[in-house]
Amino acid sequence: MLNDGKASGYDLKKQFESSFAHFFAAGFGSIYPALSSLAEQGLVSCQEIPQQGKPDRKVYEITAEGRRYLLKALENPAPCHKVRSEFLAMMCFAHLMQPESVETVLNSRLDDIERFKKMFADIEANCMHEWPGGMKFVLGFGKAVSAAMEKYICENRYLLLEETQKQSASA
Repeated sequence: MLNDGKASGYDLKKQFESSFAHFFAAGFGSIYPALSSLAEQGLVSCQEIPQQGKPDRKVYEITAEGRRYLLKALENPAPCHKVRSEFLAMMCFAHLMQPESVETVLNSRLDDIERFKKMFADIEANCMHEWPGGMKFVLGFGKAVSAAMEKYICENRYLLLEETQKQSASA
């Protein structure tokens, strides 16, 4: 993200929330340690900007070495595609849950998908025309995955609910 220009940790978090949230969660607890590590390695530089009545604002910028490192990393022909889903882990144990709890989790996931769909629409309406092809690809991928998740949950939630209702009845 710093390849696009200077940014503070706060700026990076906002950018994650507005464009990458559907596939990469990043909070301050991961952003600041990453920035610190990148700075120690000389891959980013940090400028402290004084602010009135607040701590200095740290603005980070990718270095020439950081850009070379990024370009080298982008040469990887087989990047890992990890899917880490607390939702799916929980659904593995849906048979141990009350039916109402399963319903709540499924509806919560559908609410998350709805928020992603709104985010995608906002991006398309406001800034996508400025994006390079790779960013447009990722947005389209996010839309496709979200639509597939929504469809799958709606068409298959009965698998979880029938089982939990049987468990509740026998308890």
